[in-house]
Amino acid sequence: MRKMIHIAVLGALSIALSAAGQRAPAPRAQFSSSERADLTKISAYMNNIPAMKGSFIQIADNGASAQGNFYIEKPGRMRFEYLPPSPILIVSDGSTISVENKRLNTVDRYPLDGTPLELILSNDINLGRDRAVTSVETQPGAIIVHARSNNRRAQGNIAITFSAPEIELRQWTIRDSQGKTTTVVLRNAQKVQSLPKDLFALNTKPEAPAKPN
Repeated sequence: MRKMIHIAVLGALSIALSAAGQRAPAPRAQFSSSERADLTKISAYMNNIPAMKGSFIQIADNGASAQGNFYIEKPGRMRFEYLPPSPILIVSDGSTISVENKRLNTVDRYPLDGTPLELILSNDINLGRDRAVTSVETQPGAIIVHARSNNRRAQGNIAITFSAPEIELRQWTIRDSQGKTTTVVLRNAQKVQSLPKDLFALNTKPEAPAKPN
């Protein structure tokens, strides 16, 4: 079950269950002035998004793909619906992450605390001071923020990509302990002021969901 959580939940929102108590928190990374400026711009962009919805494509290391629709509302609420044949539904109500497998008729629940969801779901994001952030990479038309799945990892295993110079969240990639990657590409993403609260409960279907092209 842990492997499925790694693929589904980490793939959907770069979530990793914390390994609390294993070792002291890693030190905060040091950034150049240009890197800190980029992190400040990204933090301001994320803090200006109260809610977002759209569709996504998830691509596994072996090329296998899945699609679905997502709904995010800060702080801490999300709904990731995988389209058939995937049986997975992931919902966070702000305190608990629930992963439903409709094929197996099971629901597994995990505490939201201790995950790097705050990187995108907090009401007050400050990536320049977040211990999870390990480095910043610039590419033509993109800024990539590398982060740890929890504060006790020494290396980054989450890469969140934003467009540049106009900042927009585009995709994220996670790398597991075996070096395999899962990438989620956002499509048709729309900033909205709020979403129906019943979206963030299991067994609730959203009205007129967006469909990937």
